Amino acid sequence: MNLLLVGSDKIFAIENIYVKYLKEKHDVTLFPAQSIFYDYYYRKGIVHKLLFKAGLSSIYRNIDKLLIEKIEAVKPQAVWVFKGMEISPKTLQWIKSRGIRLVNYNPDNPFIFSGRGSGNSNITNSIGLYDLHFTYNHEIKERLQKDYNALVEDLPFGFEINDSVFSEAQNQEEINKACFLGNPDKERAALVNGIAESGLPLDVFGNDWKSFVKSENITVHEPVYKDDLWKTLRRYRVQLNMMRVHNENSHNMRTFEIPAIGGIQLAPDTVEHRFFFNEGKDIFLYKSIDDCIQKVKALIALPASEAEQIRVNARRTSIENKYSYRDRALHAAEKIKRIL
Repeated sequence: MNLLLVGSDKIFAIENIYVKYLKEKHDVTLFPAQSIFYDYYYRKGIVHKLLFKAGLSSIYRNIDKLLIEKIEAVKPQAVWVFKGMEISPKTLQWIKSRGIRLVNYNPDNPFIFSGRGSGNSNITNSIGLYDLHFTYNHEIKERLQKDYNALVEDLPFGFEINDSVFSEAQNQEEINKACFLGNPDKERAALVNGIAESGLPLDVFGNDWKSFVKSENITVHEPVYKDDLWKTLRRYRVQLNMMRVHNENSHNMRTFEIPAIGGIQLAPDTVEHRFFFNEGKDIFLYKSIDDCIQKVKALIALPASEAEQIRVNARRTSIENKYSYRDRALHAAEKIKRIL
């Protein structure tokens, strides 16, 4: 299969993982539409930002032109667009007119835009053009099928951890506290402050937390990346997970990353968390701030041997159920081949 992926080539982009594993069996090219946009947007200080916001920039037209040139050179059987904010419906229609299949995967919600980078009119106006949609969210799947009569396949988030990083993370000394990795918003701060006000200490890692929290029980750290992220997810007794507005009652990347590294996850009680994991065995779920506080206290009070068994269970569930991105990529490839 000859496949062109449209997305980002930045180091943390999920597209890179899919390219890596799809290349094991298929001809795959990545066109970095999102990277081209951000390289433009953040170049020359504020000038390009002002031009874009005023509607005077030609960057989207340039990206469309470059994509068409890439397609004419590569001649793919299918074009898989990740999100798609930079690609116009007109260009997608041109691709379809060449007999090329169109696939979309949006790691955000195509119906709820929670910020400037989560969606735009290109997303909204292109939904009906794709031959196949992948989605991480069962509610999004149902809406795409009902409102657009779309062909939709499940593609949950996953994990990508090499064995050496796992071994290093596993051999750390445990910190018997709660922890959260991620940037703040009002809802996340409310939970973190509530835990601190109950007398429990916790650490947070991310940007701008000092603007949201003041308690002496909260220790603020800079964001962590790469191997340090995995080690931090594993090191603490309790890893908090919190949903953004666009994935309520669903799951997010941390849903799979925490258990895969052997972390003990305390997450919102959602339908999908219950689908993927076993409450009380390899995941713990909360319904409210008070419920979360009580479960943090219970997990911190566990004997070390019981905590270790939860870590083992979480890792085992992740491996045995094939939640890795390699397995996700193989699954996606089979679904794409069916529409060719």
